[in-house]
Amino acid sequence: MKSLLLSRQAIRRISLSSSKPQPFRRNFSAATPSISRSDRHLRSYDEPIPRPVSSSLTRHFHSTRESRLSDSQIHDDDDEEEDGTTNEFLSRFVWIMRGKVSEAFPDSDKKMVDGMLLLIVEKVVAEIESGGFSKVGGSSSAAPPPSPSSEFSDDLWATIWEVSNTVLKDMDKERKKEKMKVYVQSPEVMEMCRFAGEIGIRGDLLRELRFTWARDKMEEAEFNESLEQMRDLDTSIRDSETVADEEGEDVSVVDSDEAQPRSISLPKRKGKFKYKIYGLELSDPKWGEVADKIHEAEEEADWREAKPVTGKCKLVMEKLESLEEKDDPSGLIAEWVELLEPQRVDWIALLDQLREANTSAYLKVAEHVLEDKSFRASISDYSKLIHFHAKENHTEDVERILKKMSQNGIFPDISIATALIHLYSKSGNLERATEAFESLKSYGLRPDNKIYTSMIMGYVNAGKPKLGERLMRDMEARDMKCSDEVYMAMLRAFAQTGDADGAAGIFNSMQLDFKDTNCFEAYGLLVEAYGRAGKADKAKINFDQMRTRGFKPDDKCIANMIRAYKRENSLDKALRLLLQLEKDGIEIGGITYTVLVDWMATLGLIEEAEQLLVKISQLGEAPPFELQVSLCYMYSTARNEKKTLQALGVLEAKRDQMGPNEFERVITGLKTGGFEKDARRMFKHMEARKFLPSDRLKIDMGASPSFGSGFNRVRR
Repeated sequence: MKSLLLSRQAIRRISLSSSKPQPFRRNFSAATPSISRSDRHLRSYDEPIPRPVSSSLTRHFHSTRESRLSDSQIHDDDDEEEDGTTNEFLSRFVWIMRGKVSEAFPDSDKKMVDGMLLLIVEKVVAEIESGGFSKVGGSSSAAPPPSPSSEFSDDLWATIWEVSNTVLKDMDKERKKEKMKVYVQSPEVMEMCRFAGEIGIRGDLLRELRFTWARDKMEEAEFNESLEQMRDLDTSIRDSETVADEEGEDVSVVDSDEAQPRSISLPKRKGKFKYKIYGLELSDPKWGEVADKIHEAEEEADWREAKPVTGKCKLVMEKLESLEEKDDPSGLIAEWVELLEPQRVDWIALLDQLREANTSAYLKVAEHVLEDKSFRASISDYSKLIHFHAKENHTEDVERILKKMSQNGIFPDISIATALIHLYSKSGNLERATEAFESLKSYGLRPDNKIYTSMIMGYVNAGKPKLGERLMRDMEARDMKCSDEVYMAMLRAFAQTGDADGAAGIFNSMQLDFKDTNCFEAYGLLVEAYGRAGKADKAKINFDQMRTRGFKPDDKCIANMIRAYKRENSLDKALRLLLQLEKDGIEIGGITYTVLVDWMATLGLIEEAEQLLVKISQLGEAPPFELQVSLCYMYSTARNEKKTLQALGVLEAKRDQMGPNEFERVITGLKTGGFEKDARRMFKHMEARKFLPSDRLKIDMGASPSFGSGFNRVRR
C-alpha cells in the first residue's frame, strides 16, 4: 500500500491545515458535521454508516441535472435528495479510505491521517462538482480514468476510483434491498402467497416464490419508470425544437442521422408468448381452463368465519369429542345441526377440533357430513378420508367411501388413484391395484418411483414376479431405476418359484458392488433358483463364482446346492462337494443336514438318516420344521408306527405352518405305510386350509376329480 503516495506539496498542505482554513465545496459541510474550522478533522466518518437513500445510480451526482432542460425545472426536493446521496457517498468513501491510508502509513498518527483524508476528500468533491465522476460506476475490470491532478500519484487515483466504484455498487445494492422490502409486502405479492399456501406450497419453496414475485414486480416498475423517463425526455426535446422554430432561432447544422425526429418504441415480438415456471410449460390452452376452474372455486369458497359455539351447542361438541369407537354419532350430529344451523365453514371448524381431540370420532363425523347438503362436499373432502384410511390399511372403509363418491357422481382424481394403488398393493388386491394404476395413466400422468415400487411389491407378495418384471422393464424404458430392495425382493420371488431365467434376468439388471452384502445374498438366491429348477450345473457355476468373489457360502446356500443335486439324484457330486468344503474348513449346519435327511428318507436309507439326526442334535440348534415332514414320511413308509405317530403329532400341532407340498407328502407317506385313518385326518386338515391336492392324491384318497375346484391354489 506504499503506492498511496502524496506529493511534497500535499504533505505541506496537511501541516498547514490547522492554521490555514480550506474552503469546502457545496454541501460538503453537511456530509461532515463534526468538522470545525479549527481542527478540520474527519471524525464523523468513524461513526456508523447511515442507511442509503432510495435513489438510482443515475442520480448520484450530475446525471440528474443533465437529464433536465434547465435549472429552473429542478426543485428543492431534488437538491436535498442529491445532497443526501452525495453525503452518504462521502461517508462510505472516507470509511474505506481511512483503512487504506492507515495501512499505507502505519507510523502516522490520527491527526496526520485525518489531514490526508481531508486533502483526498477535497479532490473527490472537486471531481464531483466538475463531473469527473461520470466515468465511475463501470465494470471493475475496466481501466481506471486518467489522473485529473498531479498532486496525487497515479496509484492513489487508481485507489480512489476503485473505492468509489465499490461504494457506488454497495449503495445500489442497499437501494434495491430497500425497494425489495416494499414489494415483498405489496398486496399483489401477499395475495399470490396466500393462494400458494392454500394449494399446499410451504416452507422454503414459498419463501423463494415470494422473493421471485417481488423481484418481478420491482423490475416491472423500474421498466415502466424508464419508459416514462424516455417519453418525458422525448416530449421535452420536441417541445424545445418547436419553441426554437417559432422564435426563428438559428439551428446548427447536424448530421442527417441526428436531424431525423427521435422516436421511442419497443421492438416487435416474433412468435407467441411462452411462460415457464420450474420447467413447466404454461403456454398450453389447457392451463387457461385450469385458471378458470380456480377462479370458479374461489367464487364458491366461503370466506366467512365460523360461528361461535356456546351453550348447549358446546356441550354437544364436547360429547362428540368423547365418543367411543363403537358409538354412533348420528344423534349428536343432528342435535348440533339443529342448534347451530351450520355452513361449510362451521363443519370444517368442527372437524378440525375433532381431529385433534378424537381421531375415531373425526373419521365417523367426517364421513357422515359428506352427505349433508350444508357441507357441500367436494372431491378434496373425499380424498382426505381416503388417504387417511389408505395409510392405516382400512380397505373396507376406503371401499365404502368410494361407493359414496360414485353415488354422488364424483370420480377419483390423480391423488385418490395414487392412494388406492398403495393400499391395494399392500393388501394384495392386485385387480383393484391394476385398475387404479391404469386410471392414473389415463390422466396423462407418468407414475413415479413410489407408485411403481408399490405395484411391483404387490405382484411380488402375490407370487407373480413376472408381472412385476414387466413394470421394471417399463421403468428402465423411462430412464427410472429401481431401488436395491425391489431388485432383491424380485430375486427372492423368482428363487422361491424356481424361475431360473427370471432370476438370472434380475441378477444381470442389478449393478452389483462386489463388496456389498447384497451381492452375497444375490448369488445365494441365484443358486437357489437354479437348484429349484433342477439345473445343478448352472447352480454350481454360480456357487463357484461366488466363492471366487471372496464370499464364504453359508449353510442355506450349501443346502440349496445339495438340493439341486438331489433333484438330479447325483449323490456322488453332492458328496464330492461336501468333502471339498470340509477340506476348505467350511462346516455345514442344520439346514444342509435336513436336506440330506430328506434325501436319505427318499432313498429309504434309514440308518444313514438317523446318523445325520445325531449330528443335528450335536449342533445344539432347534431342528427345522421341514425335518419333521421328512421323518414322518420316512418312518411311515418304513411302517414304524411309534416314530411315525411321534412325528405326526408334531406336525399336527404346527399344521398352520404346513403348505400344500408338505401336506401332500405326509398324506402320501401315511397312505403308503397303511396309516389310512391318519392319512384321511391330515387330508381333512388340508381341505380346511383350502389347498388344492394333485389329481393322483385325490384318486388315492377316493375324492372326486373335481374336488377343490372352488379353492385357490396356494403354493409355497
